[in-house]
Amino acid sequence: MTYRLFEGKEHASSYWKYRISPSDQLIQLVLGFLEKQKGCPFELAVDVGCGSGQGTVLLAKHFTSVVGTDVSPAQVEVALQNAKEQNITYRQCVAEELPFSDSSVDLMTAMSAFHWFDRPRFLQEAHRVLKPRGCLALLNYTIDMELSYPDCCSHSLNEICKEFYVALQPYRSPHLGRSSIELYREAYESISYPDKEWQECMLVERSMPLSSYMGLVESFSSYQALLRDDPQKASRLSQGICQRLMSIMKVTSVETEVVVAVKYFYLLACKPQEA
Repeated sequence: MTYRLFEGKEHASSYWKYRISPSDQLIQLVLGFLEKQKGCPFELAVDVGCGSGQGTVLLAKHFTSVVGTDVSPAQVEVALQNAKEQNITYRQCVAEELPFSDSSVDLMTAMSAFHWFDRPRFLQEAHRVLKPRGCLALLNYTIDMELSYPDCCSHSLNEICKEFYVALQPYRSPHLGRSSIELYREAYESISYPDKEWQECMLVERSMPLSSYMGLVESFSSYQALLRDDPQKASRLSQGICQRLMSIMKVTSVETEVVVAVKYFYLLACKPQEA
């Protein structure tokens, strides 16, 4: 079954505020793969485990219709509150039982969500609903993001960031194993489609306030687990990391802009014509 860890209203709101969406470059790689394998028109895209919809909206201008699905009512509520595109709808459902007919979907995406699914069942469901030559795109990024700031030693910043990540490691869900990238690689190897692609590290740089970087890490399941277990410890950890980063940067405002380097990896696969 899908692991349900992101369902509180406050956590759903932080998802919308802090979680990053794939870059235009990455979305174009997905669309380029789909066009190469299937061709136009692009009619229906389904974004599974859509959360609060940051990634879902990126598909709207490329498809006649886009549907975002999520198991969490709170996440779907936030997505609906921020919905502006007329061709996007949202549905609450589990990833392994999707409300779509056989061979009806051009593109199915899961952006930073696949690792929480019942992965074999989800892959079977994706196979069922994808059209012949329809494509599956599973995208995610690693937690070991790196910071840079002008006239500042990036190595010193990132040593502190590493301490943050290491402190959260004991609170990592056992469902994720040692590394989520290994789960995606296993999925890639298990998919029998002849047309598929695997990319292990695509670096994307984003500028954001330091407060947003902190909010992003705090939205991860490991920090949320620590927060539930010991709120004071979680707060001390986060505040301490933030203060040390600001000290090295020689700034007094948590709204100071930093550059965050995010390491994406992805799996693309095309359902064969005869399957």
